[in-house]
Amino acid sequence: MENILDKAFSTEDFRRQGHELVEMLADFLTDATSDQKDIHVMPWQDPQQQLEYWQQDLQKPAVSPLDLFKDVMARSVQVNKKRFVGHQTTPAVPVSILSSAVVAALNQGMGVYEMGMVGNTLEKVMTEHLAQKLGFTAEASGFVTSGGSLGNLTALLAARAAATQVWNKGFEPDQKLAVLVSEEAHYCIDRAARILGFGAEGIIKVPVNNKFQMRTDLLESYYRKATAAGKQVICVVGCASTTSTGSFDDLQAIAEFSQRHNLWFHVDGAHGAPSAFSPQYRHLVKGIEQADSVVVDYHKMMLVPSLSTALIFKRGADAYRTFSQRAQYLWSEQETEEWYNGGKRSFECTKAMSVLNIYTVFRTYGEAIFQENIERLYGMATSFAARIKTNPHFELATEPQCNIVCFRYKAAEDASGLNKEIRRQLLEDGRFYLVQTILNGELFLRTSIMNPLTQEQDLEELLAEIEKKAAALVESVE
Repeated sequence: MENILDKAFSTEDFRRQGHELVEMLADFLTDATSDQKDIHVMPWQDPQQQLEYWQQDLQKPAVSPLDLFKDVMARSVQVNKKRFVGHQTTPAVPVSILSSAVVAALNQGMGVYEMGMVGNTLEKVMTEHLAQKLGFTAEASGFVTSGGSLGNLTALLAARAAATQVWNKGFEPDQKLAVLVSEEAHYCIDRAARILGFGAEGIIKVPVNNKFQMRTDLLESYYRKATAAGKQVICVVGCASTTSTGSFDDLQAIAEFSQRHNLWFHVDGAHGAPSAFSPQYRHLVKGIEQADSVVVDYHKMMLVPSLSTALIFKRGADAYRTFSQRAQYLWSEQETEEWYNGGKRSFECTKAMSVLNIYTVFRTYGEAIFQENIERLYGMATSFAARIKTNPHFELATEPQCNIVCFRYKAAEDASGLNKEIRRQLLEDGRFYLVQTILNGELFLRTSIMNPLTQEQDLEELLAEIEKKAAALVESVE
């Protein structure tokens, strides 16, 4: 009988398969810029078809991993293709694909130093460098966690720890905590507040202006109304930027309000905080250096694979207070601040060393790559918006501040329904992938220009395809 375990660990098989995989991935990335009509971004199948395919596949005999990978790649959305303008997912710069393989091979745990010596050290180096780019002092520090949702939850936990004794003593009778946040904030803020026990009434959503930015002029009245209702507001969350439209809140105004009322100021900068790398766009995050905490997704505008999120604290010591507890089997010193023992500051114990990906990009190309990426993608969005405004068949939801553009095809009646059907057809055709959002109760098409290989002619072709489908749809109902 064949020894399967020994075969699974065969270095010769790995060497051969690894070479073949690199060739296959290189071909896959080469296709990313192709103009061939048979190159699709979205190989659409409905959920039931996809489920049935993989249920049947599971029952088949063993297969070569290369055949399996080909199948998975062919059936997945192609974020590397230049006509992918859907969600805020970056095409990982190729060198970070290689570093991801190293991360998997090392398989380091990050909870304690001896299991994550390099990883914990790189997290300190990279988060402190990022903090300095954002304008913080040397007192700032942070760590890397698995995604913006977990980063935002951890930041709100830190805000709660700074304002209450809930972590150790639980909620007091009739204690009602609350957070002030833009009504356009990412849903994970709402979810985090509920997880923390604030309840729906503890999530105070501040209206936005016509640019979908928080109306900071309303903060004072909303705060007074909350305190009059017996709520303890502990935190204000600013967006840099919002998910739907890419709008940046006035962080300076939020900082001043927070300081006036001694409130924790958190910035969800998952998408837009790297604007600080660009002298041209740094003004978008003015005031971010006054925040008590900031979330930044390396895996959005900084070109590395998901998930890899930096959580920065203005005062590094705040990270330890968040999860103060005993774990004798991990740490001999329970109460000390030890940056090198990652489990003292984050939810995660066994955590991937994803920081290696961003460190690899930084050490290979320098930080100029981030400035260039920001300026290319933001600039392309500006040009795309200008083209939309000159076309009488389209309307722009708002002027883009970054690389997210919301627009739609005009219609005399039921514009939302028409644009929804246009997107459905585009999705099924598969040559382009874009998404949709709801703004002021109306449906708009939404593009996130995330791929630096995308060209203006690709976006021109997208508009032409939308016009073609719209004309056919309008004609079919006349």
